[in-house]
Amino acid sequence: MPEFQKFLVGGAVRDRLLGLPVQDRDWVVVGASPQALLAAGYQPVGKDFPVFLHPDTHEEVALARTERKTAAGYHGFAFHAAPDVTLAQDLARRDLTINAMAEDDTGQLVDPYGGQRDLADKVLRHVSPAFAEDPVRILRLARFAARFADFTVAPETVALMRDMVAAGEVDALVAERVWQELSRGLMEQRPSRMFAVLREAGALRVLLPEVDALFGVPQPEAHHPEIDTGVHVMMVLDQCARLQAPLTVRYACLCHDLGKGTTRREEWPRHIAHESRSEKLAARVSERWKVPTDCRELAALVAREHTHVHQSASLSAEARLRLLERCDAWRRPQRFAELLWACECDASGRLGLENRDYPQRAQRLADLAATQQVDLTAVSAAAMARGAQGPDIGRAVQAARLQALQGATRSEERTA
Repeated sequence: MPEFQKFLVGGAVRDRLLGLPVQDRDWVVVGASPQALLAAGYQPVGKDFPVFLHPDTHEEVALARTERKTAAGYHGFAFHAAPDVTLAQDLARRDLTINAMAEDDTGQLVDPYGGQRDLADKVLRHVSPAFAEDPVRILRLARFAARFADFTVAPETVALMRDMVAAGEVDALVAERVWQELSRGLMEQRPSRMFAVLREAGALRVLLPEVDALFGVPQPEAHHPEIDTGVHVMMVLDQCARLQAPLTVRYACLCHDLGKGTTRREEWPRHIAHESRSEKLAARVSERWKVPTDCRELAALVAREHTHVHQSASLSAEARLRLLERCDAWRRPQRFAELLWACECDASGRLGLENRDYPQRAQRLADLAATQQVDLTAVSAAAMARGAQGPDIGRAVQAARLQALQGATRSEERTA
């Protein structure tokens, strides 16, 4: 029998104590060497520190380890894993007290840093000053704030994060890790909390200055009872969660009003042509953090077209057809549907208007469905039979789609 001990650690312990489903289980082995694990049938994986696969469950098991800061940024660490590293030493290197608990094979809780108390008090607190050595932890904490929306951040942890930002640690973050944490935070139950924590720590102005610039910028109260643009964007993100929108929609909503942060003060609270500015700024953010193509494309589309979609109920059939054309709706129907989803979140992400109806979403989907019924092959063949060539064929298709759209509109008006 092996002499080492195996402990369940981290999020699995936290979630069990909270009564939440356990998604992933992380294990730490104490009192073992790599050779001992190999002898017990564990399979080695990983490069930076010894990680093994359990011979039966194939779950990852890591040797207890300590770490030492060697350079700025996320990668600047040296790890030490040896049989003499204790469980308490391993847990000490973790980010938050609620993630620094363990259970032995009998279910006995090991909690050297007060994680169970902080769970009861609903507090996010760093384990030790070593938190400051890894800037990713600021993002992780902000993400946990979005997941556990009723938790507060300990004042000393906020102060530590501010010191980290002032020391330039956040500047060393790599794009892939930033996007990984931002995207996960956007998918939590209250995404706005992530940005609130980043802003309180001073990290938002470093990571997303375009979003940080929105706070304090007024909008017309007639359309935005919440007035403040930053507050509005946060409300839109929480509406995304409420409406169970996918990541593409949530990221697009984050970027949809970025141009309002660049409106000249003398033009407040109006934001003329903010859509084109928002589109450019969304592209800048997407490039900086290497955002996936589907997210960056929808963000650009929503930034450019959301105002037109909001106003589309009063547009003529010709204008609505042009909207479909600009959105490439026939080739990209799913993306067009996500545009409308984002617009609904935008329209209802306003103070007191969270439950408002948004008929434009169903109406524009109906427009698309009506024009999709046009037989393009037959229309093109008929046009060519009349001697049409090149652009004339395209105009014939456009005319057929317009006719279909007008017919659907008349039918809707008769049944209204």
